Amino acid sequence: MSEVNQPISDDEATNRDAAPSAFDLIGGEARVRALVDRFYDLMDLEPEFAGIRALHPPTLDNSRDKTFWFLCGWMGGPDHYISRFGHPRLRARHLPFAIASSERDQWLRCMAWAMQDVGLSEPLRERLLTSFFDTADWMRNRPG
Repeated sequence: MSEVNQPISDDEATNRDAAPSAFDLIGGEARVRALVDRFYDLMDLEPEFAGIRALHPPTLDNSRDKTFWFLCGWMGGPDHYISRFGHPRLRARHLPFAIASSERDQWLRCMAWAMQDVGLSEPLRERLLTSFFDTADWMRNRPG
């Protein structure tokens, strides 16, 4: 039997449940909001993110809200996005937008910069960036 399929003890289950979520580690909703706001501020201001900025509407208010609602739940906090819109269906919702490696990489650089600017710890930044990469890479819908 593989390690993934082996039963876990009650102690292991309790410890796993007691591990703080990324939402807890980041500091709750106020810090998620600060991260999202910094992310979109950078996207709006920095020329290196012009490619992903062009995929968004002229005003970023709606994008800020939806990303905040999504990330709260994705990080283990309240499911604001799901309560408003149902399952995120991330890939399906992003299919109308051309996302290749360059857009993925811009998004990841912008988020890494935002995480540093809002003062997330290095271990938390690494943990989140790994998860963000997996999701962003899965979102690619164009070659390259």
